[in-house]
Amino acid sequence: MNITELARRLKIPTEELKEKLPKLGFDIGKRAIQIDDRVAQKVIGVWKAYQKRERLALEAAERKSKVKSEDTTEESESKGEIVIPNKITVHDLASKMDLPVTRVIKELMMNGIIASINENIDYDTASIIAEDMGYEVIKLDEDEVSVSKEQERRQRLEGLLDEDKAKTQRPPVIVVMGHVDHGKTSLLDAIRETSITETESGGITQHIGAYQAEKNGKLISFIDTPGHEAFKSMRIRGGLVADIAVLIVAADDHVQPQTIESLKIIQEEKLPFVVAINKIDKEDADVDRIKTELSEINLTPEDWGGDTICVPISAITGKGLDTLLEMILLVADMDDAKLTANPDREAVGTIIESKINRESGSIATVMIHAGTLKQGDQIVVGNTYGKIKNMRDWKGGIIEEAKPSTPVSFLGFKDAPKVGDILEVVSDNKEFKKKIRGLKGKKINDNIDHKQSGGEGKESVLNIILRADVLGSLEAIVQSLEQIKSEDAKIVVAKRGLGDITEADVLQAEAIDAIVIGFHVKPNQSATLMAKNRGVEVAEFKIIYELMDLLKDKLSKILKTEIIRTELGRLKVLAIFRTEKKGMIIGGKVIDGIIKNNVKAEISRDGVLLDQGNISQLRSGKIEVDKLEKDQECGVKYEGKPMVEEGDILNIYQETERQKTLD
Repeated sequence: MNITELARRLKIPTEELKEKLPKLGFDIGKRAIQIDDRVAQKVIGVWKAYQKRERLALEAAERKSKVKSEDTTEESESKGEIVIPNKITVHDLASKMDLPVTRVIKELMMNGIIASINENIDYDTASIIAEDMGYEVIKLDEDEVSVSKEQERRQRLEGLLDEDKAKTQRPPVIVVMGHVDHGKTSLLDAIRETSITETESGGITQHIGAYQAEKNGKLISFIDTPGHEAFKSMRIRGGLVADIAVLIVAADDHVQPQTIESLKIIQEEKLPFVVAINKIDKEDADVDRIKTELSEINLTPEDWGGDTICVPISAITGKGLDTLLEMILLVADMDDAKLTANPDREAVGTIIESKINRESGSIATVMIHAGTLKQGDQIVVGNTYGKIKNMRDWKGGIIEEAKPSTPVSFLGFKDAPKVGDILEVVSDNKEFKKKIRGLKGKKINDNIDHKQSGGEGKESVLNIILRADVLGSLEAIVQSLEQIKSEDAKIVVAKRGLGDITEADVLQAEAIDAIVIGFHVKPNQSATLMAKNRGVEVAEFKIIYELMDLLKDKLSKILKTEIIRTELGRLKVLAIFRTEKKGMIIGGKVIDGIIKNNVKAEISRDGVLLDQGNISQLRSGKIEVDKLEKDQECGVKYEGKPMVEEGDILNIYQETERQKTLD
């Protein structure tokens, strides 16, 4: 049985199940995907007993906690409506109800559910909790939610291409996908006999690139997608513009989470694919192990009786590359009816890269889907427009035109377009001017985002100004920053954009106490001097996770300390021996728990908390002690407002400071 299916049956998140299985005596490993059916049945049986024990323990704890009646009565009146989707994190549910997260976690515990701040709970659970706390719940009808931008682009692109009647064969577009460092870029290096890996930071592709190769007299276009988890949205776009996928897995490693994520994108896009098992030249390479792991995720190799084409290769030695290209062409031939386009119409394509160059201005790379893009063509892309000039192929050579399935970069935009936007050639001047007028009222430069700096509420804020060389990297960084979470601190991108760091960036950073981050870009000479004179921190990076590590470290340092209260025991006051200006000497009996020296105490009279102070000395008889247990009588030195009376209860507790950490 698949572990995800088992988690679904138990109605808990998969990761939570994996964490709790060892506690229940089932050590299946953190990377396990499948679980034996007999073991799964045992887990189901044990899980029911485990849930019952947890529920009984929580009920007992609640009976002892003496929750005040106000906690339940304050939610009795309706507080309005909230909308809840099929799944929601505990943090987001608390935000919708404008309540502390701890209050919601406590309510969940009272209902027998253990969930941390960032865990998902289903709609039924969330609605019960919300209704118990006085809210009317409306379920979010996700079918009515507007389609995503990627879907909108797909629908628009399909609409444009459906207009074509006369079509001819075009080269297949191949997307190479897989886990970081499994050799995607090295594979493309070997195929096109050039070197790009050496120029990539850490050997990891930071940008989407597009290239072409030739085999048996046929052209094949390739799209290289980044493997790092931060580039998920870029991988998705790669799937949107491709015809066939190559899923690459390293023979000296394992099927990794990003491998599975890439496979999910491939399957969602219904792309035919070939698996390339790379690095077979390594000493610890084990092709059979990889095939076994592929079988466990329902990708049974052809030579094992399945229908998944698996080609062992070495991008370093070149072994198996010819076979891989032949398999790609074979898959293309099996689906050649779809590999057609009309080269004689106005060109339509998808932007797969966008950047701003200091000398040249806005540069974009486009994959042509239909038509022929020519130098001098008038184009509209998203919220910007321009005229094609200085068009180059993937090798950097100047070309006059680009036919379907050809990647090409060019100048001519008024502003850098967004990655994923659709390029349309508009040859009719009246129609072109009409479209431009429609763009005048829109924000042309969506690559620059000026936001108000944070600071609202009680959160500590780390302001940053972010600059990158290409839009794909900029989006990936912002997406990664959203994953760095804490209740008490957050990162605010006060400004983001493409191109080098300028004096304006430094001035704004000084005004809002921000750090200036450059990714594959540097400050100009004036900005460098200004930053030094004004004490503004400027950090440059070429690897995204090094950038993340810096920001996590800085955010951790501004997190506030947390006061942890530990309940120790209760003391009943039997006598008042002496009253002083700033304290009292009292006698009492420990009625619950223990009492320690140098801790805090709250004065409770008839169930009402009156004040708090400190316990600075304990005596048992005439002997000074550090701790007393239940039923022992003692003398206590209480420091605080001298208002303790016979019959009062002192609630004894200890407070410790703990540095908060990022979630």
